[in-house]
Amino acid sequence: MNAALDPHRPIQALSDQLISQIAAGEVVERPSAVVKELLENALDAGATHITVRLEQGGVKRIAITDNGRGIAPEQMRLALARHATSKIASLHDLEHVATLGFRGEALASIASVAQLTLTSRTAAAAHAWEISGTPAGSPAPASGAAGTTIDVQDLYFNTPARRKFLKTEQTEFGHCAEVVRRIALARPDVSFSLSHNGKAIDHWNATEVAQRSAHILGDNFATARLALDESAGDEASGLRLHGFAGLPTAAKARADAQYFYVNGRFVRDKLLTHAVRAAYQDVLHGDRYPSYVLALELNPALVDVNVHPSKIEVRFRDSRAVHQFVFHVVQRALAQTSATAFGTAPAPLASPSGAMSWLREQQQTTFGAQLRPDAAPPQFSRANSGFGVAQSTASYGALFAAAAAAPESSPSAIALQPMQSLPGDDDHPLGFALAQLHGVFILAQNNRGLVLVDMHAAHERILYEQLKNALDADAMQVQALLIPVTFYADAVEVGTAAESRAILESLGFDISAVSPTTLAVRAVPALLKNADAQSLARDVLRDIREFGGSRVLIERRNALLGTLACHTAVRANRSLTVPEMNALLRQMEATERADQCNHGRPTWVQLALADLDKLFLRGQ
Repeated sequence: MNAALDPHRPIQALSDQLISQIAAGEVVERPSAVVKELLENALDAGATHITVRLEQGGVKRIAITDNGRGIAPEQMRLALARHATSKIASLHDLEHVATLGFRGEALASIASVAQLTLTSRTAAAAHAWEISGTPAGSPAPASGAAGTTIDVQDLYFNTPARRKFLKTEQTEFGHCAEVVRRIALARPDVSFSLSHNGKAIDHWNATEVAQRSAHILGDNFATARLALDESAGDEASGLRLHGFAGLPTAAKARADAQYFYVNGRFVRDKLLTHAVRAAYQDVLHGDRYPSYVLALELNPALVDVNVHPSKIEVRFRDSRAVHQFVFHVVQRALAQTSATAFGTAPAPLASPSGAMSWLREQQQTTFGAQLRPDAAPPQFSRANSGFGVAQSTASYGALFAAAAAAPESSPSAIALQPMQSLPGDDDHPLGFALAQLHGVFILAQNNRGLVLVDMHAAHERILYEQLKNALDADAMQVQALLIPVTFYADAVEVGTAAESRAILESLGFDISAVSPTTLAVRAVPALLKNADAQSLARDVLRDIREFGGSRVLIERRNALLGTLACHTAVRANRSLTVPEMNALLRQMEATERADQCNHGRPTWVQLALADLDKLFLRGQ
């Protein structure tokens, strides 16, 4: 019989060593967990410089040195005891915890599964003190600067079964390095050094969060991010979200550049991840993942960080309010992307072949606006002109005349204008149209250089935003058809149209049966009046049938409106006049999220004059 199930075995108290080893199973999952716990202790001690030395991925050795306050020799034995901490003393402290560590288990758990040496010196002490092993040891004089060094060697030496679950040395080191990066991002005011097997890996001096995030996440993130900093109106909650959200055009195929912090603590919280993902849903292409470094601050009493032993999960008292706050702040930041700021030009090109390589790289990586980290987000007008590509050329011309207050000109006349005569970028950052390329792209010039616009993608975003605004305001204008459009429909489509009449009317459609096998479209949204009514009707009915009427208006609303906008947006090989092209540019400037179509694809790209000079080796 299994001894653990023996009913005759008496109940007995576990030894302190076994209790610590059980706790270590929760806290010390792998070497990276040790690094996390020790780094958090160093930051709580007020360290401004931290050195991390690893050997064999942290399994052989983890040594972390800080210049914090240090530990007095008379408290060193207590520091190694279970549930001993200076960070909380009452339930009130636990409910308002403002430190990274507070459970008092880390050192005791680590010491139970590894050889641990603690060396520390306070600022007032004449020399450092050292203690090894367990709380039963005694501190001894040692050499060392002010601060603390914790040396952990031979992890899991006394629990070999746990050691078998570890991965390769390089994998374990990768996890440790990622922990250091996460904490370094949260505390740019602290310098960090990381070495592995005696080789220096990373060093970050104390700096600002903009520079620290650029160093850790790379130049691609630094040149394609939006700064945000917004607080809630309720001062009692203390809600504030700040940091950087990557531009949708810089999204990645993996979610490996997403860092979210709550009161300085890195977390993986489903609620927060969902809020950010929802804010990006209108501008991400396919299954791409955004990059971001975001920090949420709130009253410590409104968040429970004691949910998981590793403290990587949190629970909010008012989760809905937090979700909505994060969602709206990120969404507003993404809605403000425009053509008003651009990234820096690439390095000079040495040869025509280098120029062509750079051009290919530009085509792959720099579509869309790239905002400088210090660029202030521009403000947009939400005025709705009621303009759609289905209108006549006269409508385009009238809009252009009102927006630009300039006479119609031929492409050649505009091209010959001196650059000084163009309006300022603040007025018209996308410039003015010169010509149309292959019936797909609009070629325009602004004071910075050349602008290429995908006219279908751009107009798709304009129509999409107009449809959303109209539906939100319950002001969807309906266009009755002079001659109803009839088409064959199966029994399911006919039944869906009859059951969902109210849903269809809220979307601006009048679709009803004229026979058991025929549907008639008598009205469509005014913005889509020149689209294929039959295709629109079939798409709407398909979504309602597949997802249900209520879900279409709530969860699937944006996807449905995107489909409708795509049906109506200007198609390739449609010839536009110069006034029509300029009208499209003006509406892009007045439309939120105009940098991407509703499928997340870029709508325009800027080539600066300096970039063009490099392509032709001018000035070299």
